[in-house]
Amino acid sequence: MLLDTASLYYRAYFGVPDSVKAPDGTPVNAVRGLLDFIGRLVRDHRPDDLVACMDADWRPHWRVELIPSYKAHRVAEESATGPDLEETPDTLAPQVPIIEAALDAFGIARVGVAGYEADDVIGTLTTRATGPVDIVTGDRDLYQLVDDAKGRRVLYPLKGVGSLQVTDEAWLREKYGVDGPGYADLALLRGDPSDGLPGVPGVGEKTAAKLLDTYGDLAGIIAAVDDPKSKLTPAQRKRLDESRPYLAVAPKVVQVASDVPLPAFDAALPAVPAQPDLVAALAHRWGLGGAVERLSSALRP
Repeated sequence: MLLDTASLYYRAYFGVPDSVKAPDGTPVNAVRGLLDFIGRLVRDHRPDDLVACMDADWRPHWRVELIPSYKAHRVAEESATGPDLEETPDTLAPQVPIIEAALDAFGIARVGVAGYEADDVIGTLTTRATGPVDIVTGDRDLYQLVDDAKGRRVLYPLKGVGSLQVTDEAWLREKYGVDGPGYADLALLRGDPSDGLPGVPGVGEKTAAKLLDTYGDLAGIIAAVDDPKSKLTPAQRKRLDESRPYLAVAPKVVQVASDVPLPAFDAALPAVPAQPDLVAALAHRWGLGGAVERLSSALRP
């Protein structure tokens, strides 16, 4: 089981009231919400391995070089030496180090790699996996990794983190008319304002799905642009032709990496907290006793 950690603690932050605070008044709603969510996931799914995948760089330079608008609207402050600072709610940012400390104290593997997003870590671990993989994320971009034959599915939280939509190929085909790899082509064709991807003008979700159904994939659509006998409308042909520079680089931006140089780590689900004294100290310091006990109970075989 691979956790898109940032997307989940964002969900927890907005799903748990900010009245949940530490004894000193510091909001800990995202911390408690995430720990409780992980506890539920462990109880309900009992994965052999659990990895909290992290955004070491939420806006990698190599993606921005290809499409400068990539996530540009979410930049709070640019940095010349490291990742740009992302616009984050004032009361969420201080909770992230607490989340990281809690995951480490429990012994839940936490993996991030400089220059890559959590999506890329997830893509690499999914590619390397020899068995089924559950990806838990609130980011639809990871639908591209769904593969029934290999047992790869996405568990997408609905209504905060209260219930999960199980996303497999049948669900994708019913909702979007594509399979996992086809979702990446659909996303880059229609664009995604939340990620600053412009898409092809005039090509929305339904048109993108129809083009992919007719021509198979992005390469097939480009071939149709060059084929005067294809059934593209004049407007579609013109817009796709004018979008060639974007379509040439968009796949590398949209597709998650599968070759991230990962550090060595132990992904095994812990049966007991790795550092029980530290877990107890964090629970006391931040008023997380209930969430810590619930997660500890869920981890026990």
